[in-house]
Amino acid sequence: METNQPHITKLIKRCKKLDKNAQLDLYKAYYQAMYNTAYRILKDSFEAEDIMQEAFLTIFTKMDSYKGEVTFGAWLKRIVINKSLTQLKKNNRYQEVKMEVIPDDEVAEELIDYANLKAKSVLSCLQNLKENYRLVLTLHLIEGYDYEEIAQILDYTNENVRTTVSRAKKKLKQVLLAENSKEQAYGR
Repeated sequence: METNQPHITKLIKRCKKLDKNAQLDLYKAYYQAMYNTAYRILKDSFEAEDIMQEAFLTIFTKMDSYKGEVTFGAWLKRIVINKSLTQLKKNNRYQEVKMEVIPDDEVAEELIDYANLKAKSVLSCLQNLKENYRLVLTLHLIEGYDYEEIAQILDYTNENVRTTVSRAKKKLKQVLLAENSKEQAYGR
């Protein structure tokens, strides 16, 4: 997203001067990515749209607080994620699940042909995981946050995040195996 950094920097300077055309250009440059981020967390297109719009209103009214310590896209994405998590809490759909750290059992691994997995299939299976698994995997695998950042965002311990990510990956793998078995059984 930041590949055209000098252009983005110019737009930011113009936005700080309340240039509406610059705001529109900045919106056009980032709206789809920010909508996708909100949607992956909220699983609701209307809420994702609202959150994305709120985030843009926030950044346009608080543009002076952007100091350039991180890329603009990262700053905006953090705002979108925080607003999305707040919305989840408001909807009482976000339930904090504290998990104990439990050592992995020795289980034989089933093989998955990862090369032939389709991204759509993986994302579909991810969306069907329970809320806390979906949330940590989205933040970790899709949004690229490390364990410490996720712990900070969700107010979990680092151990809790590591355990949840590990369990979520195992669950995702189980779902993918089941899906793969169905496809083979039906000859798709």
